[in-house]
Amino acid sequence: MTENGMWLLFAAIVVVIVFVSVLFKRKFTVHELAITGIMAGLSLVAYLYLRVPFYGGSSFHLGNTFVALTALLLDGVSGGLAGAIGLSLADILAGDPGYAITTFILKFLIGITCGLVAHKVFHLKDLNPNEHRTAYLLKVIASAGSGLLLNVITDPFLGYFRNVYIFGHEDSVAAALSKIAGGVTFVNSVVSTVCAVILYLALRPALARILQKKR
Repeated sequence: MTENGMWLLFAAIVVVIVFVSVLFKRKFTVHELAITGIMAGLSLVAYLYLRVPFYGGSSFHLGNTFVALTALLLDGVSGGLAGAIGLSLADILAGDPGYAITTFILKFLIGITCGLVAHKVFHLKDLNPNEHRTAYLLKVIASAGSGLLLNVITDPFLGYFRNVYIFGHEDSVAAALSKIAGGVTFVNSVVSTVCAVILYLALRPALARILQKKR
């Protein structure tokens, strides 16, 4: 695929994701926009400056931590947009617009999944962290891990088609790169889950106090 074609495809995906976001949630509050923007910036920094590259374009990084964290603190759409924007922009700044296409989709899926599990299944915002602490901690871990571990499956899957149809690799090469990506993504997901849980437990009380004052 030509570079112009990649940019057109990326633009189309952005439009679709934004449209889906509107369907999920029609408006954002000021504090939600602020937190989402900060988390997008942190995910970009974590990817560009705190990563270890591997063969075939894969890399170990902590950018996904802030996707899950935003979803836990706010909701799935906010988390998905923070990761999609921040990490896609990181790919573009790194000179990899082809990767940005799949990154935008993958990070949005991480955020949506984490948000659905956290707020629709476990209703974390309604729980008291000081009651049934073990059960609460397990729910936080499951919420963060849900989207990040889903990424272990979706990243190599979409990566295979990206490598074949965007980068023009042969099937055998694309399959080998997907296997490498799967292993690296698994390590990323486990470490990012741990980091997201620690940060969430530290930040949730402060965010709750801020929201309480606004009421």
